[in-house]
Amino acid sequence: MTVVKKVLFVCVHNTARSRMAEALLRHDGGREFEVASAGYEARDVNPLVVEAMAIINVPLASTGPQPTVFDLFKAGRYFHYVISVCDEEQGERCPLFPGVVQRITWSFPAVSTFDGTPAERLAQVIQLRDAIRERVTLWLRELHPQ
Repeated sequence: MTVVKKVLFVCVHNTARSRMAEALLRHDGGREFEVASAGYEARDVNPLVVEAMAIINVPLASTGPQPTVFDLFKAGRYFHYVISVCDEEQGERCPLFPGVVQRITWSFPAVSTFDGTPAERLAQVIQLRDAIRERVTLWLRELHPQ
């Protein structure tokens, strides 16, 4: 019997990096994982993230605001892994989830810092999405060395 691993991805606003990581692990990790994402503030997903994920046909759990880290804690949710996807600069603001968990940090740039035309910003989001997927794939290999 396989134990379902509960994973929470966190970043400050929960509008891009954590949402992509959540969707990618849910898609690529299969039934072995129960995945969520949260931040300090409940906000809608960045539209460029919606577009970048649609290109690869990986659905987001939601595009509207999701529960905050505090909401999940108050609800008594627990996780085996809490993975911060904040960039180094925002790392100190990135929320921590209390409890006995394995904390992991994957530093990725914030989509809000991307400049350029809408097409140029979308290209940067796609690069970020691919980097997150690469990191998720590597982590899955670390969990299941063959």
